[in-house]
Amino acid sequence: MNSLSLPVVHPSFQKLKHAGRLLHLTAGGLILAHAISHFNQPQSSPIYLGCLLLMALDIFILVLAGKNILVDMPKVNLFFRLTEILFFLGIGIMLCVELKWFMGILHLTLSIIYSYLFYCEKKINSEEVIAIHHTGISIPSLPESKFFLWTHINGVDAHYDCITINTSTRKSYQFDLRKNLAFEELDQIHEFCRHYLGN
Repeated sequence: MNSLSLPVVHPSFQKLKHAGRLLHLTAGGLILAHAISHFNQPQSSPIYLGCLLLMALDIFILVLAGKNILVDMPKVNLFFRLTEILFFLGIGIMLCVELKWFMGILHLTLSIIYSYLFYCEKKINSEEVIAIHHTGISIPSLPESKFFLWTHINGVDAHYDCITINTSTRKSYQFDLRKNLAFEELDQIHEFCRHYLGN
């Protein structure tokens, strides 16, 4: 028996994908608010102000004009998420240097939160699969995938369109499959279960 990888639809991953638009809008709004507050300062730089406004405008256009771009083109989403991280990090450092501690720490915290989102979104694009191996089963999860040895699995209930994994800790993980299993794949899963679970 060879290892088997099954692309699945993970509910948490899907929520994060669809929350991306709201998170980009939030970042765009914060960048725009920073630009407006910078505009009112006497020593404001027109180049810096222009860059802030252009960045906020780019994010708004991305979110409003391309509703499906963020899901269909994950690299575009990651590029804008990285831009947001760098913005919050830069502003946070600048505010801390100016001894505006509260706003500086707030922006640095946003930078950390958006960095975590970047990590999760990058992971989503490559790891939304269940892998069945001779040593056990790995399932997608955030922030890290989970791996269960066969000794920690009580049962696997596989159908053509979904799969459920029951663990020894009485947890159950159910996933819809992105495409229906072929008869050979379903038979291979049953063969794994007969061999390692005795059923």
